[in-house]
Parts: sequence; structure tokens; C-alpha cells
Amino acid sequence: MATIGDVAREAGVSRSTVSYALSGKRSISPETQERIRAAVENLGFTPNAGARALASQKTMVLGLLLHFNADEFAPAMMQYVMSVSSAARERGYDILMITEDDGAAALRRVTESNMVDGVVLLDIHHSDPRIEVMRSARQPGALIGLPGEPNGLDVFDLDFGEAARVIVDNLYGLGHRDIMLLCPPKHVFDRGAAYTWRFRDAAQERAARYGIHLHTYYGESRQPAIQTSLEAMLSSRPDATALIVHNDATIAALPAFLSNRGMSVPSDLSVVSLYSKEFGRDFSLPYTAVETSPGELGRMAVERLVQRINNPDQAGEPLVRFVAPELVDRGTVR
Repeated sequence: MATIGDVAREAGVSRSTVSYALSGKRSISPETQERIRAAVENLGFTPNAGARALASQKTMVLGLLLHFNADEFAPAMMQYVMSVSSAARERGYDILMITEDDGAAALRRVTESNMVDGVVLLDIHHSDPRIEVMRSARQPGALIGLPGEPNGLDVFDLDFGEAARVIVDNLYGLGHRDIMLLCPPKHVFDRGAAYTWRFRDAAQERAARYGIHLHTYYGESRQPAIQTSLEAMLSSRPDATALIVHNDATIAALPAFLSNRGMSVPSDLSVVSLYSKEFGRDFSLPYTAVETSPGELGRMAVERLVQRINNPDQAGEPLVRFVAPELVDRGTVR
């Protein structure tokens, strides 16, 4: 079994540096953190959480609150669960995942009973009832997703508005003037998932500036409704030259749908989307897409949370940090 000394030798640092990096008790350079992270992964090192908890009077557990909605595409949500879990494990923390329907009550229960040292919130809504509970909790919290009122909390998210502008700019520059935008289902908008309208509204504003005809549709999240909605959309816009897909379930189903319809990308239709490299690999997606960066977001949220747990006086003011969108060209836009 690997020891902290083995990790130190592998990373070329001292044992104390490894300890500080895992606990977050001191600031470590990103380069050194990356070497230690790689050494931990290569050696399969697991910190002795029980001993650390006894010494520090901490649980060494982070709460992870989310809700798996039946109408959402679970593989997309799991990217964020896995990234948070991995980042926590690298720092010696276990994860307590809470998926109760009443998220505010669940959050109050786990914080008031001191079951966790800090909390990561996923599946953020514009008016999220968990936010006020998190603000009043003894433990610090970090959000992956932007609420309507982020004041007092650390928030990390993709810049969905800029992602939309990057995509529309790219399509406009390549000569596209008649474009379809397929959004998440309407009920996802209705329940307050702000990323939906942040992307849609920015795309519409950018298209209007260029004089682009942007035809916006609500997508679906389950078959056969996905196929039916795609068929209706493409049949209604035969002159459209490009399709923007902001819908995880639909983009996963799109290659088979277009193949069955006898359509070639980009010869018949240019396609651009938003998804992570891992998601694209899992579903064999070939499309040009904005990288959604779940791994980076999970790591940023956990690093900030651990810093607030161990060094609250040095953590600074709460921040809202967006990951800048990166458009990965896979040759499906011409």
C-alpha cells in the first residue's frame, strides 16, 4: 500500500508539501499540485481519513447535493458528480451524496447535525431554495451553477452566454445565415435552470446583431419524443444550413438519427453543440462543440471549498468564476 512518503518521492517534493496539498492548509503552486495529484493517482494512494479526522476534529466528508430529475439525461449530470468525487478523494475527503426531493430540508439536516465539513451544490436553479440555507450554515459551500442571487457564496460555472456568442460568431464567419437552435426541454426552463436561457438569449441577441435567422426550438429528453421533435424541426426548416444543439439527450441520439435520415454532416447540415470530451467519447460524438469542462469545474469548487474549511481567514471574499468557453473544431461545420 502506498504511503505519503511514496507520493512525495514520486512527485519530487517533501512529505510536508504533500500533506499541505492534500489538506489545503497552505497555498501550493498549481504545477506542484498537479505533480502531487498525478502521483496520488499513479500510486493509488488513499490518505488515512480516520487519523486526520481525529487530529483535526473534522469529519473529512463533503456533502454533495443534487436531484436526479426523471426528465433529465443522467449521464450528463454524472460527469459533475464524478469530477467532484475525484477532486474530493485526492484531498482526503469522502463524499456524502444527498438526492432528496426537498433539497433545502436535506441541506439543513446535514449541516445542523455536523455530518459534513462543507457542501457542494449541483443542479442550481435561478431561485434555488437551498441558497438561503447554505448562507446560514456553519459550514462553507460551493456551487457549480449560477443562481439568481449568488451573493456570499463561491460559484463556478461555464460562461454559457459567451459559449453561445462563440458558436454564433463561428457560424456567421463561415457564411451561415439560417440556423436552427435546439434547446433543453421547456420544463427545464420553467423550473428555473438558468443556464438554459443564458445560452438561448445570448444566441438570439448575437444572431439578431448579425441579421441571422435563428429558429429556436425546445427539445426533448426521452425517446421516441427526441426523434419526433428532430424530425419536425428539420422538416420545418429545409433551408437551414446549421444546427446548434444545446440538449444532452438529443446530441447523444443525433448521429443515429441523421444516419437513418440519410443526412451527412457537414455536407447536408453543419452541427455544433456543447459537451465535454469525456461525454463525446462515451457517446462517440463527432461534432464540433464547446467544451463544458465538468472536470475543471468540479476541481475548482472542491479546491475552494477545502481552502475555506482549512483556512477560512485566508480564503478571501466569495467569488463567481466562469470557465471561458473553448470551441473544439471537429470538422462538422463548414
